Amino acid sequence: MLSNFHHVAFRCRNAAETTRFYTEVLGLKYSHAVLNEVVPSTGAKDPHLHIFFELEDGSSIAFFDVPKSPPAQPDPNTPEWVQHVAFQVRNMDELMESKARLESHNIDFIGPISHYPDQYSIYFFDPNGLRLEFNLPAPPGTDDKAGTALELLERWEKMRSAGHWEQGSAVSA
Repeated sequence: MLSNFHHVAFRCRNAAETTRFYTEVLGLKYSHAVLNEVVPSTGAKDPHLHIFFELEDGSSIAFFDVPKSPPAQPDPNTPEWVQHVAFQVRNMDELMESKARLESHNIDFIGPISHYPDQYSIYFFDPNGLRLEFNLPAPPGTDDKAGTALELLERWEKMRSAGHWEQGSAVSA
């Protein structure tokens, strides 16, 4: 059984710039780095620096600086709001402290936005164009998201098979 993430990894434009952002703006611990000339899993000669930033639970968000590869390109078929990483905060005070950190570093953001009652998110981008989120979940027992998840998936699949969007219909949530 899977217990938690060890790390999730993304590409960065510049390891030093990314390190400053994740340590100074987000306050994460720069836990370790791996420098290689060859990719261990493929044997390809592709110099890279793999950097890790540790969260409170021991998991990490990591980045590869791969200078010999062409610059990363956003997926033209995926809206920029879709792919993102959400960091959880414990309470409203932490959410507001996180917002203040963004403001003090002149980072543009959207929010707090409420998607459900008593749940709030703040969205922003890191220097690599990766969308990030500070998420304050609703208190336990205030919403039955798990209880309605299967129902929503079934509703979604019916709408997809019926060609709902091709007909120009709008969906209200």
